[in-house]
Amino acid sequence: MTAINSPRDRYNAVWIIFFILGLGTLLPWNFFMTATMYFTSRLKNPPTNGAAFNQTANSTEPEGDMRNVLESKFNNVMTLCAMVPLLIFTCLNSFIHQRIPQKLRISGSLSVILVVFLITAILVKVDMAPLPFFTFTMIKIVCINSFGAILQGSLFGLAGMLPASYTTPIMSGQGLAGTFAAFSMICALATGSALQDSAFGYFITACVVILLAIMSYFILPKMEFFQYYSDTSSPRHGGDEENKMDLLRKESPGEKRPVVSLTDEDITHSVSVFAIFKQIWVMALSVCFVFTITIGTFPAVTVEVRSTVADGGAWETYFIPVSCFLLFNVMDWAGRSLTAVCMWPGKDSVWLPVLVIARLVFVPLFVLCNVQPRHYLPVVFAHDAWYIIFMIIFSFSNGYLASLCMCFGPKKVAQHEAETAGAIMAFFLSLGLALGAALSFGFRAMI
Repeated sequence: MTAINSPRDRYNAVWIIFFILGLGTLLPWNFFMTATMYFTSRLKNPPTNGAAFNQTANSTEPEGDMRNVLESKFNNVMTLCAMVPLLIFTCLNSFIHQRIPQKLRISGSLSVILVVFLITAILVKVDMAPLPFFTFTMIKIVCINSFGAILQGSLFGLAGMLPASYTTPIMSGQGLAGTFAAFSMICALATGSALQDSAFGYFITACVVILLAIMSYFILPKMEFFQYYSDTSSPRHGGDEENKMDLLRKESPGEKRPVVSLTDEDITHSVSVFAIFKQIWVMALSVCFVFTITIGTFPAVTVEVRSTVADGGAWETYFIPVSCFLLFNVMDWAGRSLTAVCMWPGKDSVWLPVLVIARLVFVPLFVLCNVQPRHYLPVVFAHDAWYIIFMIIFSFSNGYLASLCMCFGPKKVAQHEAETAGAIMAFFLSLGLALGAALSFGFRAMI
C-alpha cells in the first residue's frame, strides 16, 4: 500500500464544469417542452406568407381536419418520440461506451444537439405547412433525445470516475435547467410576449448554453484534479476503499490518502455490464422507481389541478405555472443540490430504498387533489395549500433521493468499473422516465 498526495479541485473548477455540462444536458430539452404552445400554434394556424395563404384559402375541409388531428396528437407523439429513443440509446451507451471514445460521444452529441437547435431557431422565422412542420419537428425530437441519451449516460459515467460528490453538480445543473425554463415561461406570460418571439428566445438561449458546455468540456482534461481521477491505468486508484473515503469525508489540503496498488492484470480486466449490475442493482432500481413515480404524476396529473381559492384574476392565470412548474423545479433543484453537503442515508443503508418506495404515497395524494375534469374519485384535498405542500415534498424528495442514488451507484464498484456503472445508472434513470410516461395515462384515466 502506498500513499500519495491527491490534487485539489482549485476554485472548484471541475465542479463548475460538471454543473455547466449538467445544465447543457437538459436545458435545451426543457426549453423545447416549454415551447409546446408555439409548436401547437404552428399546427393550428395557417402560414402567413402570400403563397401559403392562397394555398390555405383553397384548402379543403379534410386538410383542416388534418391540422386539428396533428395539434391534438402533438403531445402524445412528442412523448413517444422522446422516451423511446432516450431509453434505447441510453441502453446502447451502457454497452458500447467502451468501444467509442469518450471525447467523441460527449462533444459529438453536444454538437449534433447544437445544430438541431440552430435549425429550430431558424425555422421559427420560416413558414411551413402543418404536416411537414409536424414531421420535421418529430425528427428533431428523436435526434435531440437520441444524442441526449448518449450525452447523459457518458457524463454520469465520467462523473463516476471522480469522488461521489461530483455527480451532484450534474444533477444540480439538470435541476436548474427546469427552473430556468419554468421561470422563462412565467416571464413570457407576464410580459405578454408573442409565442413566436418567446420560442425564438428559448432556442437561441439553448444554443448559447450548449456552446458554453462544449467549451467547458474541452477545458476539463486540462484540469490536474480531473487528470488524477480519470487516469484509470495509474496505480494511484484504490477502488472501493477510495470510494468509501470519498463518501465519508472531504479532502483536506495536503492530505495523504492510502491507495491499493492495482496490477496490470487488474487494470486490463474486461468490464462485465451484468457483473456490475449485480453490485449496484439496489441503486439502479431505486433511481428507476423515483422517476417512475415522478413522471407518472408530474405533469400529467399535477397540471390538471384547479385552484379553489382563485375566482378569476392573476392567481388563476399563474396558479399552475407557479405552484406546479416553478415550485417543482425550484424544490427539485434544492434537493439535488443538498447532496453536495449531506448524503444521508448512506449507500448501504436500508433507509434509502425504504424512502424511495415511500414516495408511492404521492400518487393517491395528487389524484385526490382538485384535478379536473374527474369522473370516478372524490376530491379530498381541495384547498390550494394541500397541493402546494404535497408539491414541495414531492419535488424535493425527487431531487434529493435521485441524486443520492446517482452518486452512490458508481461508488459501489471498483474504480475501473465506475464509468460503466455510471452508464448503467443513467439507463435505469431513463427507464424510470419511460415507465412513468406510460403509467401517467393510467393515473390520469382513473381519476
